[in-house]
Amino acid sequence: MPELPDLTVYLEALAQRLMGQRFERLELRNPFLLRSVTPAPQDLAGRPVVALRRLGKRLVIGLEGDLWLVLHLMIAGRLAWAADPAAPRARNVLALLRFESGVLAITEAGSKRRAALHLVAGGEALAAHDPGGLEVLDTSSAAFATRLRNRNHTLKRALTDPHLLAGIGNAYSDEILHAARLSPIALTQKLTDEEMLQLHSACRAVLVEWTTRLRETCGAAFPAKVTAFRAGMAVHGRYRLPCPVCGAPVQRIRYADHETNYCARCQTGGRLLADRALSRLLKQDWPRSLEELERGVSSQPI
Repeated sequence: MPELPDLTVYLEALAQRLMGQRFERLELRNPFLLRSVTPAPQDLAGRPVVALRRLGKRLVIGLEGDLWLVLHLMIAGRLAWAADPAAPRARNVLALLRFESGVLAITEAGSKRRAALHLVAGGEALAAHDPGGLEVLDTSSAAFATRLRNRNHTLKRALTDPHLLAGIGNAYSDEILHAARLSPIALTQKLTDEEMLQLHSACRAVLVEWTTRLRETCGAAFPAKVTAFRAGMAVHGRYRLPCPVCGAPVQRIRYADHETNYCARCQTGGRLLADRALSRLLKQDWPRSLEELERGVSSQPI
């Protein structure tokens, strides 16, 4: 799922291409993408783009007359741009947004259709799409701590909850927790003041670093490789590979379609966190620490 760094770079690229340009029409290739029809798509035609913003993980295109296109790419949704009026050569196109300056294609990999486009009128209707999470880069450490301690969640859940924090998902939460040297299952109300400051600082540092990296990678081009797995990440997507800080093999916790990656040595004092599926299967064969893992206590790969 595109997260804050990816969405920021998307917005900057869109701003260069769309601000002041007239919206011409919406061409739906898959009707399930469009989740609202008030206003109707034809009511948007001919209006110039006057605003571009982000609401959590949603991209918002504002048109003259207080009309808004609210796009949530979800897990597999992506954008492609072509200045040529011909449709961009992209697979799995759900819709084309035609502007006088070019064509924006909304694509989605796989067979599940989760991406959503809402057309809304007025500020109140737009605000209804805001989950309300704090923007970490604009939030003081005190406000950050207050928001996270309001409920007692694991850090992994708290970082990725759009009602608590805006724009952070599975990938960058792993990177943030590694940078903060905190366990993904530590509870928010159990963190010391010092640990909470570490977490806030790590959030800001990781998001700024990766936004800068992605800007430099794209340059003036439209972002073409938006992915949750990037070379240079410390732990996310690096299961069994060495941690760049201590060299220990990166571990994982899997649940349904989600995976959390972490370094046991850097984040959990060497303790391996139970993978819900494998730990139940292996029971006593499940290693409890990196030392047990290295000694070969478990007969099964983890």
